[in-house]
Amino acid sequence: MRRVSSGWAGLTALAVVVAVAGCKSNAGAGPAAGDSGKINMNGAGATFPSPIYSKWFSEYATAHPDVHINYQSIGSGGGIKQVTDGIVDFGASDVTMSDEQIAGAKVKVVAIPTVLGAVVPIYNLPGVTRDLNFSGDVIANIYLGKITKWDDAQIAKDNPGVALPNKAILPVYRSEGSGTTFIFSDYLSKVSPVWAAGPGKGSAIKWPVGVGQKGSEGLTGMVRESPGAFGYVELVYATKNNIQYGLVKNAAGKFVKGSTAGVTAAAANVPQMPADYRVSITNAPGDDSYPISSFTWLLVPTHFTDPAKGKVMHDFLGWMLDAGEAEAPGMSYASLPGSVAESVRKTIAQVQ
Repeated sequence: MRRVSSGWAGLTALAVVVAVAGCKSNAGAGPAAGDSGKINMNGAGATFPSPIYSKWFSEYATAHPDVHINYQSIGSGGGIKQVTDGIVDFGASDVTMSDEQIAGAKVKVVAIPTVLGAVVPIYNLPGVTRDLNFSGDVIANIYLGKITKWDDAQIAKDNPGVALPNKAILPVYRSEGSGTTFIFSDYLSKVSPVWAAGPGKGSAIKWPVGVGQKGSEGLTGMVRESPGAFGYVELVYATKNNIQYGLVKNAAGKFVKGSTAGVTAAAANVPQMPADYRVSITNAPGDDSYPISSFTWLLVPTHFTDPAKGKVMHDFLGWMLDAGEAEAPGMSYASLPGSVAESVRKTIAQVQ
């Protein structure tokens, strides 16, 4: 039986998210019967931004009593599929949609970057209180099955003076299509030629070793309850669940701990943002850049057949820029850079 974290992140998924699986409405569906004009918006997708989205949707609904926004954190792959199939009103993903996905979508959507975040390596190593350093090749070799013990010479080399136990490593990974996995594997593909040759990058990959868990909540819970375990989650899940996470070696050769400042530094070193916002910022240059950083996106239909829903989404996105972004740093996310926020404001005009 899968163990689920009992911490804040787990509560987010259980207490705030309303399941929409099996919902037969599409982006044009009106309010449910008996709602007396209340507008119900259903969304699904990435777990990476789920904590801040839940907060935003709740705050927006409080300020707009006629609106209720349900969001299910089912993973980026599910979010892309449900919104492009017209099952939900909007999706969310940490993975940029491919040309094939865009061309095959039943509903035309636009990707709206919302915040940025870090993916951090978490571990459960009783007796080791110092934050550990991890280079990219070491992380890759753990998941390739080439490093199997915590006192392996490759780990010890990056952590001089630390008494590492002769204990087996239990690699834990996301079992479903996940944007967090895409970000993590995108980074590994840039720093490890062996990893790039296979498994490579993707939201769902074939893991050579380890145990799969569903959702960031499940992965966090598994690592926290399993001595010797190693995994990867969004920074917000690590901090709110008070679980150890290590520093990662960046492109400048510095070991950097995941933080909003490190994510912001990575974003600042990105070349010109493309018009469709499809960009990767993993392994960005710069001494202060945290190497496993990414934007995350809402996937929003450009035209809702129900004008009321289109108006709500358009208004919410404006509220997000004006009020929601300021809340990001307090929840371990980085706000959009000013230039990107202004570009997003223009993109929002497409949503009707």
